Amino acid sequence: MDIELEKNEEFLECEKVWVYHLLIMAAGWFGAYTFLLRGGVFCNAQTANVVLFAMAIGNGEWSKAAFLLLPIGAYFAGAFISEYLGKSVKRLHFLRFDTMLVGFEALVVILLGFLPASVPDQICQVVLNFICSMQFNTFRQVQGVPVATTFVTNHIRQVGHFLAKYVRHHNAENRGRIAVHGQLILYFIAGAVISTVCCRLFALRSIWGSAVLLMIVFIGLVRADRGNERGLMEKVPHGH
Repeated sequence: MDIELEKNEEFLECEKVWVYHLLIMAAGWFGAYTFLLRGGVFCNAQTANVVLFAMAIGNGEWSKAAFLLLPIGAYFAGAFISEYLGKSVKRLHFLRFDTMLVGFEALVVILLGFLPASVPDQICQVVLNFICSMQFNTFRQVQGVPVATTFVTNHIRQVGHFLAKYVRHHNAENRGRIAVHGQLILYFIAGAVISTVCCRLFALRSIWGSAVLLMIVFIGLVRADRGNERGLMEKVPHGH
């Protein structure tokens, strides 16, 4: 279902609703996977790691603090690299950086699924930290609405925010914003639920389910880049 918040705008395929639904579903999959099978942590954001880092410093646990710099650094590197490459890759006029990133994510996830249980959990965590950061920094607006595709804290706040405005003003725009953020929360939850079931059934290979979601997005974006949006390579997605 399309969101008509910016009726006079033409949006690129990488800004469409279906893309964001599948991306945040994959993010929910990642979170459940790493928590259940790879160290009991969430890889999608860094607030918890920063708090643990600060606590380690406060307790004089210098080695633990240094270790926590790995996931934090990976997240930082993901944001930096995606921002730097995103401005360079578009000059190739072949595929958008957004498209290449999703393909790269899918490949990484497939490789992670081959890692045996003996491989330290931190390797999987850091790698997912890196790609989640790149995705978060790249996919910023769904059809004109600023959103995140790797966590839902802000979406919960936005639902409350726009619900209050809708109760007061009863306008269509606020109702549309509630739908945008509410749907993303539901898709994130769906990804985590399905991931939980798959973790129980397929163990470490269950991460391949998220690769299926990413490949669907990748194929759709490639078709757009090489098809009806071939002449729009210079057009910048909203929010960049």
